[in-house]
Amino acid sequence: MMKLLAVFLALVIAGFAGYTISTQINQGGRGPSASPAAPPQLPWIAAAPGKVEPKSGEILIGTSLPGRIAEVLVKVNDKVEVGELLLRLDDQEARARLAAAEAEAAVRKQERDSQPTPAGREDVRRAEDAVFSSERSLTGARFDLDRSLAGRRNGTVTEQMLTESRRRYADARDRLQRDRLAVATALARSNVPPPSRLESLLSAARAEVAVAEALLDKTRIRSPISGTVFQIHAKVGEIVVPAAEQPLIVMGDLSLIRVKAEVDELDASKIKLGQRVFVKSGSFPGKEFEGRVAALAPSLSAPRISARGPRRPTDVDVLEVTIDLEGNTPLLPGMRVDAFFRRE
Repeated sequence: MMKLLAVFLALVIAGFAGYTISTQINQGGRGPSASPAAPPQLPWIAAAPGKVEPKSGEILIGTSLPGRIAEVLVKVNDKVEVGELLLRLDDQEARARLAAAEAEAAVRKQERDSQPTPAGREDVRRAEDAVFSSERSLTGARFDLDRSLAGRRNGTVTEQMLTESRRRYADARDRLQRDRLAVATALARSNVPPPSRLESLLSAARAEVAVAEALLDKTRIRSPISGTVFQIHAKVGEIVVPAAEQPLIVMGDLSLIRVKAEVDELDASKIKLGQRVFVKSGSFPGKEFEGRVAALAPSLSAPRISARGPRRPTDVDVLEVTIDLEGNTPLLPGMRVDAFFRRE
């Protein structure tokens, strides 16, 4: 019995010694007091949901007055330049109002010219007449440029014809600026008498012409930027009204693709201008798109990308971060992505 007990104890001691040696070998010979290996460090320090958008953001274009759509001059994916005509509302009423205002102004000018010019107002009268003429020329040149740009799109206008239209418009604009400066210079003289009654009536009539021109111009909806047409929610014959939530055309500048990310306020201090970022999208699994932080919002705000339901007092605010992506990416405006901010 004693022999069996001695054999059993010897086996136990041998097993314990083998376990101790195996443990030291697995720990690289560091001994039992060595600490376990640290987990690998992630290449990013903060992550945030984001949304892809063009350089300009999405531009929502509507109308500033009610009317019926007479023409839609662009299509989806068309590239347009700043000031190019996108669509036109019916303008018969506006044209009639402008014609009536111009006729009234012509009558008032005849009445004024039938009376001798008051001493000291000769330069003012000539300058004001020149401004009125320049304004009419600029309006005509603007409409001519609209026709040329539309004609280039449908192939009826050559680049040379378009260049000439641009030149006439630029010349008319420069001439108007010079004539307005001449009016200001003439009125600045100390010996200029006040306008006569007929001159005042003429000025009022010309102001009505300017109002009618502005109304006519509002029937032409032009592009505020050079960019690409994303969506068109307008059809010929439709009646439209001013409504910010119902844009007629959505467009943007695709020369640069950006991501607007919303960083949790607890991570806001980790984000710096110029910081490297990589972006992932579920539409392109396994791919990373590189970029840099281009702008930081000046204050925190409520989340818009990841917002779910009404806000509660305990909800966390976010820092909006603008990320410029590098190179040509297949990401499309409106895509949801995840942004990962790299360690510097």
